[in-house]
Amino acid sequence: MQCPSCQHTDSRVLESRAADSGRSVRRRRECLNCEFRFTTYERVETMTITVVKRSGTRETFSRSKLLTGLVRACEKTGLETNRLELLVEDIELQLQQRNQKEITSQQLGDLVLEELGDLSEVAYVRFASVYGKFSGISDFITTLDALRQRNQVKRQLAKIS
Repeated sequence: MQCPSCQHTDSRVLESRAADSGRSVRRRRECLNCEFRFTTYERVETMTITVVKRSGTRETFSRSKLLTGLVRACEKTGLETNRLELLVEDIELQLQQRNQKEITSQQLGDLVLEELGDLSEVAYVRFASVYGKFSGISDFITTLDALRQRNQVKRQLAKIS
């Protein structure tokens, strides 16, 4: 590991601990040349996930882009950024576990909505309106009806359990 201070390649590990809920390892290091201390993170290298847009263009899945969209949809709803970061991690993990390394933006949006529906109805509608490119009030009504029906089914399933 190269020292960020002097670029020397020899360092020793002072401490290691799990980070990101066990998905990475945080290591505290010390340069053997200048004694500068720095932190590194080790993460399993994953396959690149490609998102196929409606226009047919392809782009690499971006955690930060998804998180930015979720933060915007969840403004003033009381949801903490930490909770949204966990949601993004969960979605990325689901994508990594799939056999396919391509996903359409429609499928990704549906996956996000499925997760978001359990957190905040307001954020769900906000996200759906942007991702679904709502053009009028009828789109909102359709989405609200679908959300109401989804919540009724979940309540019925909870009563059965």
